[in-house]
Amino acid sequence: MKKSFVQLLIIVSFTFTSTFLLAQDAPPPPPPPPSDHGGTGNAPADGGAPIGGGLFILLGLGAAYGGKKLYDLRKESIEE
Repeated sequence: MKKSFVQLLIIVSFTFTSTFLLAQDAPPPPPPPPSDHGGTGNAPADGGAPIGGGLFILLGLGAAYGGKKLYDLRKESIEE
């Protein structure tokens, strides 16, 4: 009986805690962009996040994973 009471107490406390957390204010809106950016061409239009290095890393890891799978498949077929 004591175990079920403790479980009920934990469930009720999590339920009330979650409702308190949802009652927080929303974050303030972001500040407006400076007036000299955007229209003059000195700020990138698409955000300007570089993807080149990460893209090559992911392609390399994918090629290595595919090569390992092919190696294991050939090794398995030779052993049979």
